[in-house]
Amino acid sequence: MAQIKVLSKEVAELIAAGEVIDRPASVIKELLENAIDAKANVITVEIINGGRTYLRVTDNGAGIAGEDIAKAFLRHATSKISEKEDLAGIMTLGFRGEALASISAVAKVEVITKLRDQMYGTHYVIEGGVEKLCEDSGCPDGTTFVVRDLFYNVPARLKFLKKDTTEGNFAADLVTKLALSHPEISFKFIRDNKPELITAGDGKLYSAINSVFGRQFAASLIPVDSTWNGIRVSGFTVRPLWAKPNRKFQNFFVNGRYVRTKTCSGALEEAYRNSIMTGKFPACVLNITTAPEIIDVNVHPTKIEVRFSDDKLVYEAVYFAVKDALLKDDKPVEMQLENKRHFTDRELYDIPQKPQGEQLRFSVSEKQKEPVQAAAPAEPVKKAPPPHAPVREAVVPPPVKQDNPNGEDLFLKSLNEGIEQETEAVPLPPEPEPPLAEQPVYERESAEDVMTVSQEIDEQIKDFKYISNASFERRSEIVEDSVKEPVKPVVIGELFKTYIVAQAGDEMLLFDKHASHERYIFEKIKDQPNELETQMFLEPILVLLSYDEFDAIAANTDKINSLGFCIEPDVAPSVAVKGVPVILGDENPTDIVTQLANNFIDCKYNPQLEIFDELYHSIACKAAIKANDDSDILELQALVNNVYGNDEIRYCPHGRPVMIKLKKRDIEKQFRRIV
Repeated sequence: MAQIKVLSKEVAELIAAGEVIDRPASVIKELLENAIDAKANVITVEIINGGRTYLRVTDNGAGIAGEDIAKAFLRHATSKISEKEDLAGIMTLGFRGEALASISAVAKVEVITKLRDQMYGTHYVIEGGVEKLCEDSGCPDGTTFVVRDLFYNVPARLKFLKKDTTEGNFAADLVTKLALSHPEISFKFIRDNKPELITAGDGKLYSAINSVFGRQFAASLIPVDSTWNGIRVSGFTVRPLWAKPNRKFQNFFVNGRYVRTKTCSGALEEAYRNSIMTGKFPACVLNITTAPEIIDVNVHPTKIEVRFSDDKLVYEAVYFAVKDALLKDDKPVEMQLENKRHFTDRELYDIPQKPQGEQLRFSVSEKQKEPVQAAAPAEPVKKAPPPHAPVREAVVPPPVKQDNPNGEDLFLKSLNEGIEQETEAVPLPPEPEPPLAEQPVYERESAEDVMTVSQEIDEQIKDFKYISNASFERRSEIVEDSVKEPVKPVVIGELFKTYIVAQAGDEMLLFDKHASHERYIFEKIKDQPNELETQMFLEPILVLLSYDEFDAIAANTDKINSLGFCIEPDVAPSVAVKGVPVILGDENPTDIVTQLANNFIDCKYNPQLEIFDELYHSIACKAAIKANDDSDILELQALVNNVYGNDEIRYCPHGRPVMIKLKKRDIEKQFRRIV
């Protein structure tokens, strides 16, 4: 029998350090959490060679007293808690007192720190858990940690580190997570002497997201802010059309701490159910603020996971917050037309460029007195040029035939003929000064020329040039009418036998008729779960479950029966399945009941099986009108009336948009009616 012995302090510290520190990113995490707890608002992180050979974290926080610096590197030494009751109300990121001891056990650590009210700071060096230097030093307020040669005394751990680029990416990802959780802090991340991330620290989450993920990702988000039973969920979530191919962009923060939680992730994806493309996952940056008593952060050595006292409560808070945000702010897709003008007027009609200070004049008809010119914005009246104005060229207009036997374009023909004519330089007469009557009047009108309703309104609008009392009266009538009479879409026609063209106010609407009808049928079926017929079995089928699955089924028999099932608890952990909905056909009852139990375990607000959605999708897809089907205008109008304004019908069951909008202003820009 092997003899039992107590491990040496050195070996015990190396084993303990391995639970907390496994790569350079772990060191950065512990040091950054200490800096945040120290109330720093500017933090800089610098790494070289992925953080393996050099790592620096500098903050302007409270600092560490000189007499406490050596004590801070002892195991289980902390300033965050003092009694066991403090564990029930932890609001700081760090509290275990293991970070500095673990880091110093496997690396060479140098600390420069100073309190704000002291003249001198402290310079402290510790290597492999052994103190090397402790002296007074001049330094700025705050704390700087420099960690060199990580795992220099643990070669077995050193060889398991990834390449420098990979380790640097882990560190960068960690810094971004903390930058998102604390937008009030300005973070700066430097890798191999090159700045990679700088956040503003202005306290705005959207600003931090823009700095971390970029402008395009930030523009795809919609705000979330809701409170459910004392749990506040705030932040941003992505629009369904901008979903990601994986879950890496799901960021959850509980009381300012980044965590991985299946409860919140499941609630988020449930809120996007039937509104997102298959194989896509929603992205988010959500802050969950709750009382510290209902969460346990002391369940993981690195504090990356938490435990909730009531998972269902947190699940519902996230689900309702995200669902409400999608219904409120996820507006129909708005088509954006490109404003760039690819050709100028001269390039479009192949007109040669003239030197600066010269112009061409064209004439289409002898009867037309003024030259044909492109529409241009109105300009203020200018004075006539002085007598010594430069000479400009004038083009002699060619004669234009009155008949057009060949059906030619007279406008383009006249342009070409005008260009081919020889130009003759003749001085243009100076433009005469317009008469006073034709000049715009900018003075205010007198009170006798304006119809007044009351002296009070006259006093308010007397300083405006183009506003009269009639303008106020007219606007009030328009506002009242708009409130009373909402705009209704009118079907104009059909495009490619697939898309319905409609008009609502100053917007053109395009509906995918198959997607619209499919989602309409899907919602109609899904909203009638109580009408599902039950197929009873001749003999009950016993299904063996795990104990937690059995408890979930036994506690929710009423909800299960409302979904068309007939299930009764038997001898634990078995249940007797006496009937299932007819719509399930030949599906295996064992798999169905297991999925149903797991939905209740995951605290899903709607425990209905995903297989129901798949069957509803199939039914709706087969029953809906198809592209290229002949459709009557009245049929299309009825479909538009049922879809337009329905918040539940924005995407088809497969995640494709049902409707897109195009504003009248964008169309007029393309036709150059407006600039």
